[in-house]
Amino acid sequence: MSLAATKDTLKQRGIRLTRQRQLLLELIDQSGKHLDAESLYQMAHERDPKLNRVTVYRTLKLLKEGGLVDELDLLHYGGDQHYYETRTKQEHAHIVCLRCGKVEEFFGEVLQRLRRQIEATFGFQIVVARTEIGGYCAHCQVLRAQEMSESRATDELAAAGGRAQRA
Repeated sequence: MSLAATKDTLKQRGIRLTRQRQLLLELIDQSGKHLDAESLYQMAHERDPKLNRVTVYRTLKLLKEGGLVDELDLLHYGGDQHYYETRTKQEHAHIVCLRCGKVEEFFGEVLQRLRRQIEATFGFQIVVARTEIGGYCAHCQVLRAQEMSESRATDELAAAGGRAQRA
């Protein structure tokens, strides 16, 4: 959903679009990141020092309940934090690196096929679908391979040292 459509939806629901709410919506929509409430507060507070945390949390709750933003846990990579993004018209999957926390978004026909298959197989009407996939990005795969190699080498040295002491 575009920012303009989100604003229209708020107006249709009789929710006043205050300057602070508009600022938060713009930050969520334009940051290009999945922001948690604290990060959102910090960014907003830099632009408007009068803004407080309570306003951020209340606004996030209002936007979430209104179906205007999605709340994600992103495989709890960051602990119990929740992240927010404006609701888009096109469903997508979140690909999360379990090592560095990098998040990519995947759009594609394969997600639509999966949705249709689930609906047909179970007779289930899907209203919302959130897909999160955890693994390791290309950079972290290289680092993990190096760590595993170093770990094996350390284990082999320790084993050789133990044999030498027994001899």
